[in-house]
Amino acid sequence: MPSQRPRTAHLMATPDDVEAQFYEALRDDDIVCVHPGGPRVVGTAAIRASFEAIFERGGIPVHPDQVRRTRSLDAAVHNLVEVVSIASAEGTQQAYVVATNVYLKTTLGWRLVAHHASPGSATAPQDHSDPPTTLH
Repeated sequence: MPSQRPRTAHLMATPDDVEAQFYEALRDDDIVCVHPGGPRVVGTAAIRASFEAIFERGGIPVHPDQVRRTRSLDAAVHNLVEVVSIASAEGTQQAYVVATNVYLKTTLGWRLVAHHASPGSATAPQDHSDPPTTLH
């Protein structure tokens, strides 16, 4: 029987802790990632390869904004806007990507199990929000 490598637990107190360590949280085989305008990528190896291709030219200056959170005892969903700074000859410009991150609390702590991002745009998305109601 092939030996399995031990899984390192990165116990995070909240989904926000995991959000801050987005790329380090991609450790499970049952994870999914959809890059802006791209196909669904499933599993650690495939997701890691997709991020390696993205990071070949260096880091991505991105930060979360307009985060909306829904949480239960063992699951959380964050819908947010990723603000990406893009350097060009005209100076630094912003691009905006609407993304959803899904987290599950496991015996090893909180895990990011799905990241889905929309195609980017040059303008910040507007919130179209109704007043809070009972979620059913």
